[in-house]
Amino acid sequence: MPFDFRRFDIYRKVPKDLTQPTYTGAIISICCCLFILFLFLSELTGFITTEVVNELYVDDPDKDSGGKIDVSLNISLPNLHCELVGLDIQDEMGRHEVGHIDNSMKIPLNNGAGCRFEGQFSINKVPGNFHVSTHSATAQPQNPDMTHIIHKLSFGDTLQVQNVHGAFNALGGADRLTSNPLASHDYILKIVPTVYEDKNGKQRYSYQYTVANKEYVAYSHTGRIIPAIWFRYDLSPITVKYTERRQPLYRFITTICAIIGGTFTVAGILDSCIFTASEAWKKIQLGKIH
Repeated sequence: MPFDFRRFDIYRKVPKDLTQPTYTGAIISICCCLFILFLFLSELTGFITTEVVNELYVDDPDKDSGGKIDVSLNISLPNLHCELVGLDIQDEMGRHEVGHIDNSMKIPLNNGAGCRFEGQFSINKVPGNFHVSTHSATAQPQNPDMTHIIHKLSFGDTLQVQNVHGAFNALGGADRLTSNPLASHDYILKIVPTVYEDKNGKQRYSYQYTVANKEYVAYSHTGRIIPAIWFRYDLSPITVKYTERRQPLYRFITTICAIIGGTFTVAGILDSCIFTASEAWKKIQLGKIH
């Protein structure tokens, strides 16, 4: 007797003349197909969309930076002449720079009565401060007006990522125009290293920061008021990492198979229960008639 390979078929076919279509089965079949289509489109959207996950760890992510952090500062002082505005930088490694001018620009405002300072510079990865003041001016003014608007203060690379909403420019838009003109302003910053890794494995390094501020009137040893805008910073040991991830293909296929198989199985059980109940009800009705 020749070997019949068809005996391994676990999906045996039932002749059509032995099956019975019903209106209930048709409704359940249509609803089942629509439900499968809805779940399939939902899973397809999730498979195509890139997910951004975040994690925290203790480390210095950018070891190739040479211990430096790039800073971008953009600030307007509408009531202080540009020749009086200067940037000073100092930190715990002994750096003390008065009147930093590299990669900086001063733009006159209000017909020369005010000034907009834009600068890019680097700071060491140790606690320190940088401040906008009149300390580097040849002659100190009598009543320097330190009212200001901060347009931008950011550290590291600029991240333009839609799914990441962090405090990369927490002081952007800070308005101190109504403050005491002779007051000093202290902004205490806690800088948090941040890494963004795209789905190709490319990493970009930036820094978020939290800020607290206070306003006070400071006097020099001669009794004169010399206000300044201080940015005192310290680094957090915690690094935030954002990683782009996309659902693996095998997981997408597994989910689709589970959706199709599970939906048809549940629909088949439901149809069978309804059909059995309807047949039993018909028999009860026929019994009552006879």
